[in-house]
Amino acid sequence: MRILTLLLLLTVVSCQQNTPRDKDISILKDKADSISTLSQNVLLQNVAGAIKKGGTEYAVDFCQVEAIPITDSLSKEVKMYIQRITDKNRNPKNNLKTKNDRTIFDEFKRKSELFDTLLIEEKQYVYYKRINLAMPTCLKCHGNPQTDIENKTLQKINLLYPNDKAVGYKLNDFRGLWKIEIPK
Repeated sequence: MRILTLLLLLTVVSCQQNTPRDKDISILKDKADSISTLSQNVLLQNVAGAIKKGGTEYAVDFCQVEAIPITDSLSKEVKMYIQRITDKNRNPKNNLKTKNDRTIFDEFKRKSELFDTLLIEEKQYVYYKRINLAMPTCLKCHGNPQTDIENKTLQKINLLYPNDKAVGYKLNDFRGLWKIEIPK
């Protein structure tokens, strides 16, 4: 597994002589990848349950209240900070907040083959992993508002998220990144 280092971010890379070895980096990436996969699965299972219980309109309500607490709970459990970030956010808490986030996001956007990367910062490691819109069910809330999203679901999205940018996706589009901060 190759380790991608973005030269644009040299200012955040630690200059310590005690840098981790390739084996340690590989272990960290594997652990972060497992955590992002677990997070994705838990979130998708909960959303699927909400859709089953009350349809996509109900799932929008569910996500507004529960999506962030679900990732926060997982963060506490694994003692790492887990979040989803994107340039087309629905929830403002998922917006790109830092210069590093923007730079990394733009790199993933340009390079469809880029799957994940690990940054070595002074006080932590930061793992980023691609999120593509991979399931047709996701289009019911994130697809084309005219053809994919039911009118009552779109009304609920507009009510709860008046500045929503998270629509207009097609299957397999790049949707965002998992970001996992691992303390040193």
